Amino acid sequence: MHVIYGGTFDPIHNGHLRVAIELRETLGVNRIDLVPCHIPPHRGDPGGSSEHRLELLRLAIADEPGLGVDDRELVRGGSSYTADTLRHLREEIGPDDPLVMVLGTDSFAGFDRWQEWSSIPELAHIVLVTRPQAGLPPDSPPSRLLFERRVTNPAMLGRAPAGYILEVEPPLLDISATGIRARLASGRSIRYLVPDPVLARIEELGLYGSDGDECGR
Repeated sequence: MHVIYGGTFDPIHNGHLRVAIELRETLGVNRIDLVPCHIPPHRGDPGGSSEHRLELLRLAIADEPGLGVDDRELVRGGSSYTADTLRHLREEIGPDDPLVMVLGTDSFAGFDRWQEWSSIPELAHIVLVTRPQAGLPPDSPPSRLLFERRVTNPAMLGRAPAGYILEVEPPLLDISATGIRARLASGRSIRYLVPDPVLARIEELGLYGSDGDECGR
């Protein structure tokens, strides 16, 4: 089973990493690949460059063999469309191996506005990370899709190459990349919100409004 967890990771933080570890254990896989997007089509431009976000991501997972980085969307350039990424992965792993993408409820609520959204369940399973503040509008296309394709047993994802949606509710750390950027811009500490190597590199490069003088500590 090949599992990807996409996002802007602007910057990567301990909340992202904890969710990835929890999902790896829940799904019983050896590794989850984090896929940083280049240009997110459904939100504003990232605060950090693609190169810096990728560097921070690699620093964050350097000592965790259960997490990997897939930089294909950065290499491809242009807007990062999930359907394109899944097609490329499907060509690599073949038609029969299970392919899984991780998605938060907040993102899934607007799933029907994604490019080629209806083709995505034919390419991969979806693991839906439940976020308490983000519900699905009743009778919306994403809500109907969830009703039609929901499974409750993680083992089901290994029995087909694509097509199922599994809801999971891992322990979530109340950390957001938006909040981290705001803290850095105002000179407040982000210690213990991001891995120490990530914090050190943010300060060294003066990213996200950091003054580069250990303001994050």
